[in-house]
Amino acid sequence: MSQWARDLAMGVRFAFTGGREGWARLLLTAVGVGLGVALLLLTTALPNTLVVRHEREEARLDYTYSQTTMPRSDRTLVIADIDTTFHEKDVRGRLMEPEGARAPLPPGLDTFPAVGDMVVSPALKELLGSDGGKLLRERLPYRIVGTIGESGLIGSHELAYYAGANGFAAKINGSSVARIDRFGHPPATSEKSDPVLVLLALVVFVVLLMPVAVFIAAAVRFGGERRDRRLAALRLVGSDGGMTRRIAAGEALAGALAGLVLGTLFFFVGRQVAGTAEILDVSVFPSYLNPSPVLAVLVAVAVPAAAVLVTLFALRQVVIEPLGVVRAARPRQRRLWWRLLLPLGGLAMLYPMVGQGHDNGNFNQYLVTGGVILLLVGVTALLPWIVETVVARLGRGGVAWQLAVRRLQLSSGTAARMVNGIAVAVAGAIALQLLFAGVESDYTKASQNDLSRAQMQVNLPKGVPLDPAARQFAATKGVRKVTALSSASIGDRRKDPEASMELNVGDCAALRELASLPSCHDGDVFALTGAEWDTDTPKLAKPGRTLYIDPSYATERHSEVVWKVPAQLKQARTIKDPTGSQRGGILMTPGALPDRAAEPVTGEIYLSIDQSVPDVREYVRNTAARVDVQADAMTWAASEQSNRFTSIRTGLFVGAACVLALIGASLLVSQLEQLRERKKLLSSLVAFGTRRRTLSLSVLWQTAIPIGLGLVLASTVGLVLGAVLLKMTGQTVRVDWPSVLSMTGFGAAVVFLVTLLSLPPLLRLMRPDGLHTE
Repeated sequence: MSQWARDLAMGVRFAFTGGREGWARLLLTAVGVGLGVALLLLTTALPNTLVVRHEREEARLDYTYSQTTMPRSDRTLVIADIDTTFHEKDVRGRLMEPEGARAPLPPGLDTFPAVGDMVVSPALKELLGSDGGKLLRERLPYRIVGTIGESGLIGSHELAYYAGANGFAAKINGSSVARIDRFGHPPATSEKSDPVLVLLALVVFVVLLMPVAVFIAAAVRFGGERRDRRLAALRLVGSDGGMTRRIAAGEALAGALAGLVLGTLFFFVGRQVAGTAEILDVSVFPSYLNPSPVLAVLVAVAVPAAAVLVTLFALRQVVIEPLGVVRAARPRQRRLWWRLLLPLGGLAMLYPMVGQGHDNGNFNQYLVTGGVILLLVGVTALLPWIVETVVARLGRGGVAWQLAVRRLQLSSGTAARMVNGIAVAVAGAIALQLLFAGVESDYTKASQNDLSRAQMQVNLPKGVPLDPAARQFAATKGVRKVTALSSASIGDRRKDPEASMELNVGDCAALRELASLPSCHDGDVFALTGAEWDTDTPKLAKPGRTLYIDPSYATERHSEVVWKVPAQLKQARTIKDPTGSQRGGILMTPGALPDRAAEPVTGEIYLSIDQSVPDVREYVRNTAARVDVQADAMTWAASEQSNRFTSIRTGLFVGAACVLALIGASLLVSQLEQLRERKKLLSSLVAFGTRRRTLSLSVLWQTAIPIGLGLVLASTVGLVLGAVLLKMTGQTVRVDWPSVLSMTGFGAAVVFLVTLLSLPPLLRLMRPDGLHTE
């Protein structure tokens, strides 16, 4: 061990005392490793980020599941949920009415805002102060008196506010308006984990981390050819083969240690940038991104250890002699058999879980992780063999083509290492796209809403007059048609009725959206037939029977409205309403509604809008806020998706964006390292009269050929892995070709961008004075 320590230490000294070339090599290695370390640290911080976001969300919860209203005291607070949406972004809003000196204060606030004042999040304050927030300002007629602290927000870009109000104690309904004596601590709920969602999260995690590991492994091997000459010099002064390899590992260790330092700096910079960024409506505070100490230590140990092991593995078959390194001769052809064992082993680990689906318990996480890793590592093992085999058979072509092919034939391993990371990333992304596309239907259900009849719905609280509200919506810019209905329940007893039915009130045009009416005039009453689920209406809707509108139940007591079924009761057959449901019970025109029954009914307004009018939805939401602050305006969509599924998919896109940034940066560093290695060769070719256009094109071919082979291999492995994962979830294998082609195109676009960025330094290197030496 002492000999190993001395040799490694000597290698570290050589790395730091190797002159300008040594420093350049060390810097490139450190940057490459540092980028990977930064992303690893950000990834290890992700679990803590999710935990903190969840804790912040839980700490400010202001609802209860209690069926009884809490009595008023000096410790209670009446709070109303008045969330809204602005340009498809959620705005969290609360109206607060403290009922005593000891009322609970929400996290992030120092004092309660007075009536008419509000405290806002920094992002909402910025939005309201901009030209783009004009329509939202009309909806929030409160004076800004402060900002919500970080402890009261789940993200730096969250739009949220607390406003002071009064008179809400009479509107407590147990849902949107409640009386509370503390924030947070919701009732414990036991939600069964979905094995397919767990599988998705696990595969996303593995797929995002694998390219990072591949890039780090490639970065520690920067400067391989110049290192060979140094190793031969070490043999010349008396070191044996083992000592020489350990010294080389020490140089790689130095680059890895410097990469840890740079990676830590990159991480802190990235953490601050993350606090100002928002991806797919997800934002965080820098304080969230604190890596787990155990995982951070694991990264700090694993990266240097990997640098040493990768270097020793790379030199295992290299003969280093005093007069040179045998790698300069024609290398022995790579063997295929052991490279095929990796993907086959991965398939063998995944095969026992094929067909498991939702119904047979959770997937074995160790087998899933191991199988996916082996398949993706198989890409890195197969690609060098494929590149070597293909380029060995490439022949005639132009000068640029021949220069590129000959270079690849001499160093196909280096070319393969450059593109291994992007091949792994594309293979994993294709597999995930297939898996998400295959299971999406299980977590996405088509909405029953009839978007040809309405595109928005506004729910009004009890007691809001329907007709004036309908007129305001009809006068709103962009609204074509208004269908206004109000509803309540009718029971056979005042208290705790045994049988009950629906009551829907509207003019004749609105009622025809619910039923096929024989004729209709104001004052008519109809009993609905045809709804199979409605068994109480035939028993209750009998002329002359006394019924009760808005009966009381055990949890609520109020004044019921007595109503006698009229003798002129008409029959009507139910049809699907705009929400796709069939209603039962009683239809009533406004002229037949008892005077006292106008208060307990709740209003529903269905709107057909002209979607070509800019901001038409914002005009509707502003009108809803003017009608009543608790009016809830909703936009209809053709489908609805599970929140947990959407969260995992969002996590994939956010992570993929970070990995793509790393891919581009690491490829650029690798390309610059390759150009630096060939500085004298390029200068020699230019000095002999080779055109710069020819050399630039040859460099493009040297990148394009291995990238093309890598993308073909990545597509194949990605399709196989995606098919196996779909079989595991019990889904039919369907290839989503647009997704496959788009991910492949993404990889090609990254390489094209990197090649463009490397052209300026390439042109600077292609000068005859590059032949000068010290």
